Amino acid sequence: MGPSGGLTVTMMSATGEFTIASWNEETYQELEGEAKLTRASVEQEVSGDLTGTGSVEWLMCYRADGSARFVGLQRFEGAIEERTGSFLVDSIGDFADGEAKGSWAVVVGSGTGDFAEIRGHGNFTAPMGGTPSWSMELLFE
Repeated sequence: MGPSGGLTVTMMSATGEFTIASWNEETYQELEGEAKLTRASVEQEVSGDLTGTGSVEWLMCYRADGSARFVGLQRFEGAIEERTGSFLVDSIGDFADGEAKGSWAVVVGSGTGDFAEIRGHGNFTAPMGGTPSWSMELLFE
């Protein structure tokens, strides 16, 4: 609560990078041509304004041309400045021409610890052979 009894709201822009610690992907359905549906379980090390770990479950649809669409839920656990805890984001994006690009939206009510009232959205890029990066606009109540 703020000094007048109202909520204290803090807005923050956060950026950083991540590395893939593990990637386990399995095909669960072959489609016509070379297309397929897969599920990927991925663990990440997150650095920058948010430090900690990320874990995500993605459902992916690969097209015959090798591009893909993915959707999933991702959990971040770690620290932003003096705040610690965890929160979930829904993740959606595309892979094409050697690069994954996507967006995140915080799942309201999923936060723990200092992230209990977090809200926000962001995006990420992950070029094959390059360094994946992310950015988020966050609101803490």
